[in-house]
Amino acid sequence: MTHRPLDEQSRTVRPHPAEPLWNRPSDPDQVDPAVLGALLHRHGWQRRGGAPGRYGRWTPPGPGGSGTSLLVPESRAFPDCDDLIGEALLALARSGSPSARDVLVGLTVPGDEIHWWRDVPTGPVGAAPWDVEDQLRTAARRMLLAAALATRARLGYYGARHRRPAAASLEHVLIGAATGGRELTAFVPVATGRPLAVRLHQALYAAREAIDYQRATGGMDAFDTAVEAGVSHELTEALVALVRGSSGARIAVAWAPAAGVPEGGATPAEPVEFSPGDLPALREAGARYLREEPSVPVRITGAVVRLRRSGPRGEGTVRLRVLAGAEVPHVRMTLDEESYRIAGHAHLVGLPIKVHGRLESRGGFRRLAAASGVTPVQVDDAERDRLMKSLQENLDFFEEACGGD
Repeated sequence: MTHRPLDEQSRTVRPHPAEPLWNRPSDPDQVDPAVLGALLHRHGWQRRGGAPGRYGRWTPPGPGGSGTSLLVPESRAFPDCDDLIGEALLALARSGSPSARDVLVGLTVPGDEIHWWRDVPTGPVGAAPWDVEDQLRTAARRMLLAAALATRARLGYYGARHRRPAAASLEHVLIGAATGGRELTAFVPVATGRPLAVRLHQALYAAREAIDYQRATGGMDAFDTAVEAGVSHELTEALVALVRGSSGARIAVAWAPAAGVPEGGATPAEPVEFSPGDLPALREAGARYLREEPSVPVRITGAVVRLRRSGPRGEGTVRLRVLAGAEVPHVRMTLDEESYRIAGHAHLVGLPIKVHGRLESRGGFRRLAAASGVTPVQVDDAERDRLMKSLQENLDFFEEACGGD
């Protein structure tokens, strides 16, 4: 039986709330003309005339935009405001301009936008190698995950800690289409994701300042204080992945016009730039965070999902699915013969166990060192039935519990 790695847990991906609706015009009476104008401007539409203070005529970006235009009132005081907005929304839904979709998404679900730009070489007619776009998407997702982790705790290195809830918080983030591997936009709903956008915004500025300090003085002290702003091993690794193979990269956060600028958010939020010359400092900082993160004393309650030892007696290795006590999904530990026996018996009767130890940073906080005090934990019948069902679904347990490697 093939097992998925710990950091690739299978789960159903829920669609972004805007995805089924982005190409359906919103109700005109629910659209703020000022917000529509701000979104058009943000996504490159040009205002080409109109009566100041009354309405504007907008055309899409690019050389082919002159044949299309939208009339957008500047306020609801303008006569026939709903009719004009309705016509503008319908034209956006039918437009072939990529920016039209971005505008409609911003209207459907008010959200902050995170933009990435990579300066990469291109081939004929602006083409780029197929893996360039994948590199951009991978780096962007790692950066969003690092920001999500930082909304839950300020640590230099997370490993497996907090990863499950952080990954779940990205389910409603919508990623736009990458442009030749050079540009990418993420739409982060204000209702559920604004703390993530704010934390990423602050962490990027703190990382930029720490790099400048290191390059000017040679000292790494600024990276220590930057942890409080959200800089971590995970963020530095994401920045390395973004910049590596390019001649430079920029990231900017644009706040949702309907929600305004959050506390702690700069306006306008200028892009933060990183270059290949920043890579040595970023790599050194990432290694420093990984090296200096201490082990954590914990008291974990978990269900035994795997037992293994080389013979019928002696110490053995146990894997737990963590139920309480640590923000990690699973841990492994080595137990002496008596503790291994207790863990095996608890598993066979459908009981979790409680154990003390130190959660080690080495290996991503997935190993419990100096494990002791293994005791079964009493649970109600419903929970025991659920654990027993889990046992039956993992038939490979019997082979590993009874056999060797």
